[in-house]
Amino acid sequence: MEPVSVVDYHTAGEPFRIVTDGGPAVPGSTVAERRLTAQSTPAIDAVRQLLVNEPRGHADMYGCFVVPPDDAGAHFGVLFWHKDGYSTACGHGTIALGVWAVESGLVPAAPDGVTEVVIDVPSGRVVARVTSSDVTFQNVASYVLARAVPVAGVVADISFGGAFYASVPASSVGLSVVPEHYADLIAIGRQIKWALNDVAVHPTDPRLNGIYGTILYDDLGPTADGPHQRNVAIFADGQVDRSPCGSGTSARLALLHADGLLGAGQVLTHDSIVGTTFRGRVLSETPAGVLTEVSGLAHRTGTSTFTLDPHDPLGTGFTLR
Repeated sequence: MEPVSVVDYHTAGEPFRIVTDGGPAVPGSTVAERRLTAQSTPAIDAVRQLLVNEPRGHADMYGCFVVPPDDAGAHFGVLFWHKDGYSTACGHGTIALGVWAVESGLVPAAPDGVTEVVIDVPSGRVVARVTSSDVTFQNVASYVLARAVPVAGVVADISFGGAFYASVPASSVGLSVVPEHYADLIAIGRQIKWALNDVAVHPTDPRLNGIYGTILYDDLGPTADGPHQRNVAIFADGQVDRSPCGSGTSARLALLHADGLLGAGQVLTHDSIVGTTFRGRVLSETPAGVLTEVSGLAHRTGTSTFTLDPHDPLGTGFTLR
């Protein structure tokens, strides 16, 4: 395997590793097709494993391959990956990619201080508006799929924000979203995700089927701007989002809007388990769902070039939680 160079960011505490050189070519006519190719091609997936597994990564690592866009309307496309495979959407990654695209010069900074970075992701096209103080991305349409679905002795609401999430109040399982409950949050989050996985069926694209994660949340009461909640998303197979979860924030916005708890002009203050914050709001209603935007900021943490010694018995690595 050739050396692979990356630049690392964190978005509100959640890691994001961008492959900048030495990454695999991923065939396909669209980003959604390229995701399926990456999933089914061992030589491509070996690069994901090299970068996400220990000793080069860890059980909660996240990153991407930058690929060509679906058409000339976007600056680039992206395949998001984590320790268990490839996701259909990633809000924190979109924020990091917006910052990276401007900092690297891939997308020239606009003279008025607001640079639009257009990105094709497996679930559609998203736009990140980058300024010196934050990044706001407009997501694909978000909507409510199902309400009060029984699971694990409680009920969950299922909504879509580029991926499907099951939302459950943490108090209903006897927990709160704090680091002290970390292990228990992972356990119940995994249980709920897999129990409900077959319930989440996309109306037009079966490639988006399945529950991506469980969102356990605390209601912290209203602010002057709107509702205030703290959440943790347990996604993939027990992976924990340190950020407030970008696509998960859109999924929460769809539920709050449907419940009448997020009025016109109001903002959801969405905190994470580590105390960082995203801000989200509903822009408009469409036949496909509500259009949302989520704001946060990413910071670069380092650059690396990773290699694989052909004599290394650990190969592309391992995952140990």
